[in-house]
Amino acid sequence: MTSFKKRWEIKHNWQLIFPFLGILSLLYTAYLFSKNIIRSFVDRHEDKILYYALVAVGVLLFYYIMLRFFLWCFKKLESKWVTNYRWEIIAIFLVFALTGTSSVRIAKPLLEWVGFTPSIFPEGFFGSFLYWTTRIIIILPIYQVLLIVFGALLGQFKFFWEFEKKMLKRMRIIK
Repeated sequence: MTSFKKRWEIKHNWQLIFPFLGILSLLYTAYLFSKNIIRSFVDRHEDKILYYALVAVGVLLFYYIMLRFFLWCFKKLESKWVTNYRWEIIAIFLVFALTGTSSVRIAKPLLEWVGFTPSIFPEGFFGSFLYWTTRIIIILPIYQVLLIVFGALLGQFKFFWEFEKKMLKRMRIIK
């Protein structure tokens, strides 16, 4: 545990929450990927033992692949993102994950509430394209607000405030 704390520059025990949440969210994501893929090939109700065994193997496989990927991303972004401690990068990854998931989950009922449904668009590819393009454009401001909110909740307000300003400058919304 001492080497783990040293590697991630963890000075206080409360900071262990970020690696712990990172591991849990990675396991949950691996479970969702595995479950959805295995469900396409094996009926859970017909062969429960095979289904759960394949899901368990899939979880381990996806967890390993995603862990390697995120550690690679961590190395690439460590020099680009200005943080005081290495564990803060885990918090930043968590903010991006929470924001992306939440903006999509919040947007659908919000858009349906104002009457924005696929049925208002014409049938076929063009209608689907219009629907999803419009939905993504509408989700963008929700995402920006949630990014600041989750950033503040996980103690990374300064990073995400600077991130937002840089993004808005690139989009030429502010100077």
